[in-house]
Amino acid sequence: MNSLNIVLHEPKIPQNTGNIARTCAAVGASLHLIKPLGFRIDDKKLRRAGLDYWHALDITYYEDLEDFFARNPVSHTYLFSTKANIVYTDVTYPDPVFLMFGKETAGLPEELLRASHKMCVRLPMREGLRSLNLSNCVAVAVYEVLRQRGFYGLQ
Repeated sequence: MNSLNIVLHEPKIPQNTGNIARTCAAVGASLHLIKPLGFRIDDKKLRRAGLDYWHALDITYYEDLEDFFARNPVSHTYLFSTKANIVYTDVTYPDPVFLMFGKETAGLPEELLRASHKMCVRLPMREGLRSLNLSNCVAVAVYEVLRQRGFYGLQ
């Protein structure tokens, strides 16, 4: 198991997923995609956003949330949501860790957030705005985990 894992629940925009895949490849994180996806995995926009990093990517697909949790039963999974009370920098991320993000149009399912409220974190932003771009949120979160680990293994 990789020590840093990015989980996208039902991503809709291929360019976001491609950018996130590129980030994962660049830092050695694993990417986990929970279906249904809003695009085909061979989508030209997805491939273009990921550039030529696909060979360096560890990627796993899941049929649904139940499949993800069944295959990762003892995981420390932090859920990123604009509705969370805990700021992402107030957490000391364990090793290994899973950072889960919801689909661009609706975020993570409400029932999951309620059931796991102690594991929900947010990126601060101005009041009245809906959300940040998904690929930007992932990059910010990934680099906080890496910062806490002293950027081990990166140059």
